[in-house]
Amino acid sequence: MSDNADPILEFKDVNLKFGETWGLQEVSLVLHPGNPFIIFGAAGSGKTTLLKAVIGLVAVDSGQIHLFGQDVTRMSEHDFFALRARVGILFQEGGLFDSLPVGENVEYPLVNQQTGEAHGEKTGDTEKRVREALRFVELEQTYEKFPSELSGGMRRRVGIARAIVTNPPLVLYDSPTAGLDPITANTIMALIAKQRDVQNTASLIVTHRYQDGELMANFHYDAQRKELVPLSADEQRDGDRGTRFVVMKEGRIVFFGTRPELEASEDEYVKRFVRHGDL
Repeated sequence: MSDNADPILEFKDVNLKFGETWGLQEVSLVLHPGNPFIIFGAAGSGKTTLLKAVIGLVAVDSGQIHLFGQDVTRMSEHDFFALRARVGILFQEGGLFDSLPVGENVEYPLVNQQTGEAHGEKTGDTEKRVREALRFVELEQTYEKFPSELSGGMRRRVGIARAIVTNPPLVLYDSPTAGLDPITANTIMALIAKQRDVQNTASLIVTHRYQDGELMANFHYDAQRKELVPLSADEQRDGDRGTRFVVMKEGRIVFFGTRPELEASEDEYVKRFVRHGDL
């Protein structure tokens, strides 16, 4: 989680317009290993567009995007494929294939990435890795079940297992807690924090819940106790485990900083996304 490490992701003055509407406007940011960025913004502010730009689902008009040290701004789809395989993605609502059992849903990135398991061929190691990912989210028992047999929170956890099954250095989360009750939402965020602390995974997390950012900034996963524990005062002073808050408006980043800096902001738009109180 050191900022001394090479960046995993870097945006440099990125611009993108959809007709007369800004998708991204002069966006610059740098994400290092192990850092979670919590992204807030009103509908249409550019949050999801930012995630899509990372993996080339939208082409930017100007500026540069560096992913794992490579400029992907004008990279061909063929060349982009291998880099994209190193990024985990949790879509809104989990994005599972209803016709496939849980095990096959989770294994999908493994058998489609451009590695030794490429070209859709399974290896003997595939099932083991799938079960490990499901065990990580405490759902190994659902391996043969179908998504329709699971609750909304369980489907979201399966989505996390699919996102992390390849052990990606970077995971993109698009509204991971949307539509969930507070207890289940906190469970989802606890798993994201666990992945950060166990695997040093960087993440971009689009959310509408201020509590999601609070959990990432104030807690860490204790491997011995196998649970989240509050950060010490010293750890919080050292930077909230790299947690940074991003607020977007009309495609532009209008705030970037720590939780205390966010809560101290006097900007009326930024203040809309701050919620005071305990988890």
